[in-house]
Amino acid sequence: MSERAYRERLEADLARWQAEGLLPPKSADAIRATLRPVPEGLTIATVVGIVGGLLIAAAFLAFIAANWTVIARPLRFAILLAGIVGAYGAAALFDRAERNHLADLSAGVGSIIFGAAIALVGQMYHLGDDFAGGLLLWASGALAAAALTGSHSALAVALAAGCVWSGMRVDEMSDVHPQFAIFWSIAAVLALTWQTTAARHLVAVAALVGAFLAAVGVTQARIASPNFTLVALVSFMIGGGLLLTTRASAGVRAFGLTLSTYGCFGLAAGLAGTVVEFSRPVSDSLPYPILGVAAAAPFLAFAATLAAGRAGSALAGISIVLALIMTSGLVPTAAAEEPWLAYALALTAMLCLVVSGMLDDVRPRIVAGWLGLAATIAAVTWAVKGSLLRRAVFLAVSGLVAVALASLLGRLIGRGHRR
Repeated sequence: MSERAYRERLEADLARWQAEGLLPPKSADAIRATLRPVPEGLTIATVVGIVGGLLIAAAFLAFIAANWTVIARPLRFAILLAGIVGAYGAAALFDRAERNHLADLSAGVGSIIFGAAIALVGQMYHLGDDFAGGLLLWASGALAAAALTGSHSALAVALAAGCVWSGMRVDEMSDVHPQFAIFWSIAAVLALTWQTTAARHLVAVAALVGAFLAAVGVTQARIASPNFTLVALVSFMIGGGLLLTTRASAGVRAFGLTLSTYGCFGLAAGLAGTVVEFSRPVSDSLPYPILGVAAAAPFLAFAATLAAGRAGSALAGISIVLALIMTSGLVPTAAAEEPWLAYALALTAMLCLVVSGMLDDVRPRIVAGWLGLAATIAAVTWAVKGSLLRRAVFLAVSGLVAVALASLLGRLIGRGHRR
């Protein structure tokens, strides 16, 4: 719930409690006095200002590009420095005027110009051709700017540049790039410190990208199954996030919930991709680091269940276990003509995810589970193998089992309410 919506609901509740005589007027005024002012929303003037700032930044870069060859090198360097200083100077002015959105955007524009300056200076002076190293420098500078200014735009630039840097390293080395985890951890600390929704979502998206890049890395190195690697990493996001939701700090709980939610969407995509063999296993071996991550994922989810006493975390842990078994290679998905057991495990894992979200009352997890169910059913139906009639029978039997399970759960829940 947004801050403004929360205030409106609280004000309505206070007025109702006063009208019913449940809350004295002085107590209601004391509650209102403890609340900080509602932050200013994104107004039309601010939106127009943001568009204007982006146009000015684009014009600046276009002017430099058009006249790059005719400008002397010292002057080129001075123009780039002036662009960076001007952007951050504008951010400081907007911050003093309490125009937070414009200040945030200006810091982000300064980070973009900083990245352009790295590339152009390297081209001017024929520096090393390590383009990935330049991206790391850009990402580090943008991350430092985000830490110093509190700019979400700079954080977004840093994470985008960091993901591209990691992707280039994976392509160069044809292997996994674990250094990205260090960069991501620093960004995660920033998100935990800021306790803002935007920062949490940015970091969670970067974690998903990192999991995908790790799957690409093990594919190129031919050291493990990319499907299992992806599922293990997103499962770790789910388990670790659920455990964080049991902590005392509201900021840590919110960060854990966001991380686990994105992990659920990654799990849904990973299972559906495995069913249609989107990325076929290149090796049956499972390296110890990947096995360790996979083993820790359900352990963290079950630990969250013990810490908070929520049944939803246990169901999420079961979903993780089933997904890991299905993608581990223990159950045939490619050699068998019709891998019914693998299909059943994938469907059951997504069903557990839906029930988990319902028990914990977490709507995004429910949506992820439903999307996973839909994608898995579509994958089972349209994967070109065997007879469609057999697949129809399998889906019909699965549906009957689900209906029977729903009836049983309904009766059990009804008995619990009557007691």
